[in-house]
Amino acid sequence: MKRREALQQAALMMGGILSAPTLAGAMGRITNTGPSIAVSADQESLLAEVADVIIPTTSTPGAKAAGAEKFIVRVMRDCYPKADQEKFYAGLAKLDADSKTKFGKEFVALDPAQKNEMVKQTMTEDKPFFLRMKELTTTGYFTSEIGATKALEYLPVPGQFNGCMPLKPGQKTWAL
Repeated sequence: MKRREALQQAALMMGGILSAPTLAGAMGRITNTGPSIAVSADQESLLAEVADVIIPTTSTPGAKAAGAEKFIVRVMRDCYPKADQEKFYAGLAKLDADSKTKFGKEFVALDPAQKNEMVKQTMTEDKPFFLRMKELTTTGYFTSEIGATKALEYLPVPGQFNGCMPLKPGQKTWAL
């Protein structure tokens, strides 16, 4: 396979994995010039907690440490129409309400096992919200400095292009 073909296929795969608004947000574009929903500090902290369940802190910092919630808020505001924002934040509110119903506490006050249980429940009951949340969280995390340098292998000034290099056991994948 030639390099040009490989790059084209990689671009097509990225387009298939990420929605257009998320891709625009990762590139710093603003595609929504209409009205947006104002996000409260409580909603932002709830986003941080849900994102941290999706990408928790392990041997590398998690989504909360990377500030994925700030990316999510910015991309929702700048790249999604108000109707999509309303659906997304309604899904977030439903997750919080469901955790109050099930455990008698807000989502941010739950212990890690309960948070995992609530996110698993949301995966089945509100799949559109969960998929968007997961997409925004992973994009925000892996485009952050923490995600690109701590979770992925990062080489700021690469040398020559080697198309097929084997990874050493335990080596991280490369940040693009």
